[in-house]
Amino acid sequence: MTDTKTLIENRPPSVATLFLERVAATPDAEAYRYPVPPEDGQGPDGWKSLTWSEAATRVYAIAAGLMDLGIRPEERVAIAANTSVDWILADLGVLCAGAATTTVYPSTNADETAFILADSGSRLLIAEDAAQLAKARQARADLPDLAHVVVMTADDAADTDGDGWVLSLDALEKRGAAYLEQHPAAVTDAVAALTKDQLATLIYTSGTTGRPKGVRLPHDAWAYMALAIQAIELLDENDVQYLWLPLAHVFGKVLTAAHITVGHVIAVDGRVDKIIENLPVVQPTYMAAVPRIFEKVYNGAAAKARAGGAAKHRIFTWAAEVAREYAKVTQNSMRLTGTPSAPVRLRTQHAVADKLVYAKLREAFGGRLRACVSGSAALAPEIGYFFSGAGIHVLEGYGLTESSAASFVNPGRAYRTGTVGKALPGLEVRIAEDGEILLRGPGIMQGYHGLPEQTEEVLEPDGWFHTGDIGELSPDGFLKITDRKKDLIKTSGGKYIAPAEVEGRFKAVCPFVSNVLVIGGGRNFCTALLALDEPTLLGWAKDNGLDGRAYGDLVATDQVNELITGYVNRLNEGLQRWQQIKRFRVLPRDLDVEHGDLTPSLKLKRPVVEREFAALIDEMYEGAREK
Repeated sequence: MTDTKTLIENRPPSVATLFLERVAATPDAEAYRYPVPPEDGQGPDGWKSLTWSEAATRVYAIAAGLMDLGIRPEERVAIAANTSVDWILADLGVLCAGAATTTVYPSTNADETAFILADSGSRLLIAEDAAQLAKARQARADLPDLAHVVVMTADDAADTDGDGWVLSLDALEKRGAAYLEQHPAAVTDAVAALTKDQLATLIYTSGTTGRPKGVRLPHDAWAYMALAIQAIELLDENDVQYLWLPLAHVFGKVLTAAHITVGHVIAVDGRVDKIIENLPVVQPTYMAAVPRIFEKVYNGAAAKARAGGAAKHRIFTWAAEVAREYAKVTQNSMRLTGTPSAPVRLRTQHAVADKLVYAKLREAFGGRLRACVSGSAALAPEIGYFFSGAGIHVLEGYGLTESSAASFVNPGRAYRTGTVGKALPGLEVRIAEDGEILLRGPGIMQGYHGLPEQTEEVLEPDGWFHTGDIGELSPDGFLKITDRKKDLIKTSGGKYIAPAEVEGRFKAVCPFVSNVLVIGGGRNFCTALLALDEPTLLGWAKDNGLDGRAYGDLVATDQVNELITGYVNRLNEGLQRWQQIKRFRVLPRDLDVEHGDLTPSLKLKRPVVEREFAALIDEMYEGAREK
């Protein structure tokens, strides 16, 4: 472990400084891998690499190109693109130019994209393709500050406006290379001039209601995060990390900062539909993901076993229970003695289950996975225990956009499923009287952009940040999140319920569920809206005489209602009476980002879903009384 005092007091002012130090230290080491489609468009992608020196050449050119276009320190440069090497290099170029990155999800609609560009005062937009360019062009008249759009895809960068407003990323880099010939020290001078309090990133939170708020994160926040993650030895220089998370989100962004200090390899591909295909090729040792990915893998494995017949399904169900028991026993012994151990009977069962089930699951992840980090939302403990027992170690972490993502993370071998681990060195934590988690440290935001009143609501003058989350700290510093403060349900009978706890339990019980929303605030009993995983449900339908029916037709059948009722009854057996789900409705479609039900990081937008399906909620409570 790195000395905390040294870490806090002696860190450089910015990640840009750390990047230059990394390039100088290991110029010829591999930094990035990225997919390259085959020339004929057929077959699997190939992968190419960039060394730190090669990456620096492009970063310098981008930074100098931005300077040549008139971008000045702290002026905002927006990036609207999917996760890719170009995104990372563009962001580093912005930072090395002394400017600040405004992140925009590529899935953001034209209206909200225009709002973010205007609210941030972005001077330049780096757009992935023609679709992102079109959003800016549509709003150009309302964006007087937006001087240029740089398009990553050269074929989509035609300057149809005829005034030089649009140029390609390649053209920007060539312009930067020419600028560096005239001003060779331009980038290094700009990095040397950076101060820790300068704005580095403006990340807009995907709010559930109203317009998103821009979170102001200074250079110092990222430098601190990078060194704090290095200090806890979460990663080492020999790791190969697979990165697919959206870089417009703070979770993905913090991983790129830590990569620079540790110096390992990152394989970058933001295409979610390529994850299963890429893992056996990349063979990562480390990967970060959101809970929905682990839920999908678990449900997929259960569905595959079910499709293999009754015997295979029984084996999988048995192996899943063994995995959970093994994980709980070994984690507990690790906590008590510092060494994971289990009784002979359990070790024998685990060894058999490993050969039959777990080994195949690990191979699907590439066969070399040392650990995964799960964040952005709560992971159902029973899902976490399953993967832990199967030898896929999921280290849960916790943080917010306002705290630069990584505030807590589980420590390596001593991780505890169901907690989000310990605070990073240099972070102070306090639990308020009402259970709210308060944080103070270098990673906390400066405030919300242009919103002083909303900033004051969550950020105290002495630096304490109100997270809005409810949690408990163990005597040895492990944090357990129990719910969002604003999401706690109080029934009309006065009972408080944490919906996330009930929802997590149901995800562990029911292999068909995709999303679940527990309702009950101000009501006299709880109900639930359920969305089912379409591939899993269609597989079940094929085996139960309902093959050929569409998802919407299936969920309306008595057979599906009977199937899900069985799982709801199993859930209720383990709940207090006031927590139990008395009625439910299966939604006619799954919840997704496209319909606005989920944020781009796959968090459930409760108010949005409740509004959209208000009729179903009213139906569940119409004339109803608790039995």
